Amino acid sequence: MIPLYVILAIVAVVIFWVIGMYNSLIRTRLHVKESWSAIDTELKRRYDLIPNLVETVKGYAKHESATLEAVIRARNNAVASTGGPQQQAQDENMLVGALRQLFAVVEAYPDLKANEGFLKMQQELTVTEDRIQASRRFYNANVRELNTKVEVFPSNIIASMFGISQAEFFEIEDAAQREAPKVSFTA
Repeated sequence: MIPLYVILAIVAVVIFWVIGMYNSLIRTRLHVKESWSAIDTELKRRYDLIPNLVETVKGYAKHESATLEAVIRARNNAVASTGGPQQQAQDENMLVGALRQLFAVVEAYPDLKANEGFLKMQQELTVTEDRIQASRRFYNANVRELNTKVEVFPSNIIASMFGISQAEFFEIEDAAQREAPKVSFTA
């Protein structure tokens, strides 16, 4: 009778271990999804700021339409991006490049650089960029934790049994674009 109890105890321990490992993997996967949602929220905030910024610049820099159109096109591509983190990062790279061109145009217009509305939007964009960076770090930390659990023994066995796979990191390819656009509006 004792060997039966020992076997049942071992089976119970294994079952509880599998349940605990599975729950840990699911919790981590949910953290990844939640942190991606935080990035998405900040990106949408940026997307909402950009048209107002472009409209303000339009009033001062009427002949810079090619740059303004490039910013709007890059913004629309980024908004419409439905791929994973890698595709989103590529679209964000294009948007950051277009914004840098826009800020280079702004440098040629002293009246615009002094415009209170423009300065406020520029400040909001800077804050948003900082929040996006923080969200990226949080997301990538959660992805690292999930990917580690999916790769290491013995949790990799549970992950493969239940079809839990690795997540993509949200990485920006160009090292120069890893930083938020830095703009100086001093005369």
